Amino acid sequence: MKVANGMKSDETVGIIGSGLGGLSAACVLAARGYKVTVFEKNEWIGGKAAVLREGGYRFDMGPTILIYPSVLRKIFTEAGRDMSQYLKLIELKPQWRSFFEDQSVLDLYGDPADMKGELDRYSPGSSEGYRKFTERSNELHEISNRFFFWRSIGSMKDTFETGSAMNLTLLRDVSRMRLGHTVAGTIRKDVKDKRVAQMLDHMVQYVGSSPERTPAILCAIGHMQASEGVWYPMGGTRAIPEALTKLATELGVEFRTSCPIKRIVSEHGSVRGVETMSGETVPLGAIVSNADAVRTNRELVGGETAERFNKRRSYEPACSGVVIYLGLDRQYEHLSHHNFVFSRSAEAEFHAIYDKGVPAEDPTAYLCAPSRTESAVASQGGEALYILVHTPYLRPGQDWTKLYPAYRKVIFDKLARTAGLKDLESHIRVEKHLTPQDIHERYGVLNGAIYGITSHGRLQGGFKPANHSIDIKGLYLAGGAAHPGPGMPMVLMSGWIAADRLDQDRIVEKQVPLPHAIAV
Repeated sequence: MKVANGMKSDETVGIIGSGLGGLSAACVLAARGYKVTVFEKNEWIGGKAAVLREGGYRFDMGPTILIYPSVLRKIFTEAGRDMSQYLKLIELKPQWRSFFEDQSVLDLYGDPADMKGELDRYSPGSSEGYRKFTERSNELHEISNRFFFWRSIGSMKDTFETGSAMNLTLLRDVSRMRLGHTVAGTIRKDVKDKRVAQMLDHMVQYVGSSPERTPAILCAIGHMQASEGVWYPMGGTRAIPEALTKLATELGVEFRTSCPIKRIVSEHGSVRGVETMSGETVPLGAIVSNADAVRTNRELVGGETAERFNKRRSYEPACSGVVIYLGLDRQYEHLSHHNFVFSRSAEAEFHAIYDKGVPAEDPTAYLCAPSRTESAVASQGGEALYILVHTPYLRPGQDWTKLYPAYRKVIFDKLARTAGLKDLESHIRVEKHLTPQDIHERYGVLNGAIYGITSHGRLQGGFKPANHSIDIKGLYLAGGAAHPGPGMPMVLMSGWIAADRLDQDRIVEKQVPLPHAIAV
């Protein structure tokens, strides 16, 4: 066996981090016959998809909106498994409820007929513009499926290298991508009601970026959500990593929790293993890093490789946020499962967060009221209310221990004024929160960014670092800061892509085919 830095090479694939991207990669690789070990710095599996239990309430701590469930289903199919045997998903209708400063309320539906009826009620004459936008979103989604999803790419150049530049389908797709146009501009080309446009704008918040600076291709998110719906896993979002962990364990994956990684060991441009914070060296044949892609290169790899990585492009962090978890002794019947309480001005809000780097004076708040779907989240008649308000990523001099108390008041005033939660304070029985600083420290993300790196840039903004390293053979990337980006389905897809590329590269030998990787 080869020896490098005193380490013997090994045919094990190491996964750094057990977020949804890491779990996806682990399941796919194990299903294809590889020996897999997952290294997780925390005591729990699942990364941001963690759970908080306090005083009889249960809160999802991280992502809460599941769209595009076919990506998740594909991972179970890799192992010949039926996802319904591991997860119970409930489709949500409406997909979310929107509250505006003028006290109007608009529901979002995936079904075109339902949405037309809702828009005709809310803003007569706006349904035709919405229909035109959905057609454009559908087209951009089809383009994304053809040459953006399910393969490891990191730039427009990479998309051409996946096939001939003379391929007529590819050339036609490029001509229809609305290159040079933004999400905000594309929406407003068809949708004239400012409130409806603001609701559609907010889908790009799945990637933590400003719709005024993100490329039009990301309008595809609208059709992704409309076509497959919005779903809730019974047991909360936490049920997804639990289901994937169960699958991975059945496939023979080893999990090592409370095991942070100090560095990735390489020699002559190839992966050799990892060194843990405790000083242990573990030989590995390949690595999928589900840690933040930028911090993986800068901190776990370092040296000349990190310098080359830094020179390729800018890596602006996406937005961060304040998350508040409230255990209430009452429910608010006018809330849906998912709710958005919109700011007076989308332009002013995004300018504050993304241009000035300060919290918005009048922010948009996302509320999740899961007791509408699953009563077990709280005692009878209660609610486990989740509140998320986007903020800038951590800036020098911002001390959130001092900023939070005043900003909490801004948020509560907003909810009282725009969403009718005037007596919220008097019904709180449990209260916890996370600030951008907490998120930075808890999850090891870049400057507290919830969604990895931004998607800003009219031409290249939709691209993240590719899922395979071009500097180190045997190093692959998964997670929200890697292609194809943040949001639950994209992060799950990133793990599949990283695993599939590793499998194609054939640099690690498979183990004996697993007898349990068959349909059950």
